[in-house]
Amino acid sequence: MALQTALRRTPSTLASNPVLFVPVLVLTLLQVPQLLLQSSTPILASIVSLALSALYLVLVPFIQAGLIGMADEALDGRTSLSTFVAAGKEHFVSVFVVYLILLAVNIALGAVAFIAGIVGVVSLYPGGAAGTGGPNTALLAVVAVVVLAAVLAYLVVAFLIQFYGQAIVIDDYGAIDSITHSVGVVRRNVVSVLGYTLLVGVLAGAFGLVVGLGSALAAPQFGANGAVDPFAVGLPSLGAVGASALVVVLGTLFGGFFGTLSVAYYRELTAETRTTAVTP
Repeated sequence: MALQTALRRTPSTLASNPVLFVPVLVLTLLQVPQLLLQSSTPILASIVSLALSALYLVLVPFIQAGLIGMADEALDGRTSLSTFVAAGKEHFVSVFVVYLILLAVNIALGAVAFIAGIVGVVSLYPGGAAGTGGPNTALLAVVAVVVLAAVLAYLVVAFLIQFYGQAIVIDDYGAIDSITHSVGVVRRNVVSVLGYTLLVGVLAGAFGLVVGLGSALAAPQFGANGAVDPFAVGLPSLGAVGASALVVVLGTLFGGFFGTLSVAYYRELTAETRTTAVTP
């Protein structure tokens, strides 16, 4: 019921408040230079990518907090960019702290999976890690289990704390308390949240597939010997321009829709708790 209500309210909220797409549009436009340079100047594209990664570290938490604040206000009527700025400034620190915690967890789990993968690859070579002259089946099994455990751990963490941003902005929780609150919300609504997560995952997967196919059109230029020339300089290819336009349009639509849907859904899940908390 909560998901159905959220899905019903989201399109009308976006239709009456198209300004909700603006913050997401700005974020997606930042990806355009990298995509355009990918086909014309690969080495510069790599530098821009590194610079954007550093910028996103600060920008994404601000936009996340601001967009949640806007969506929360829009679900009750009208909203504006002033709300985005106010919510972003007020809740940036808390959202940023949790963002860093999640980043650290992802890096740690990724490192475990990466190291396990290297061990698995080494064990496939003649002689293997045990010097037996062939692949070490037992070691490969252990590696597979470790990689699978790391992936599952990431999915479980992401599933349980996915509403930390909403908890911070809408219910004014602190960084750590927002994590425990999100876990509690998910545990009380496991089946519903699982359905919501699967829906978002399918939509995100479809979006990623389309963008991936479009990005394939922005392949780097090749040298005379058929190898990629990282120092090539020229105009962006037509494929790169098309891929950039695709990322901007679909990224803006998906980001605005998901950002509003997540807030509408969270409000439905916590409506009873919030009402009880303010009732004297």
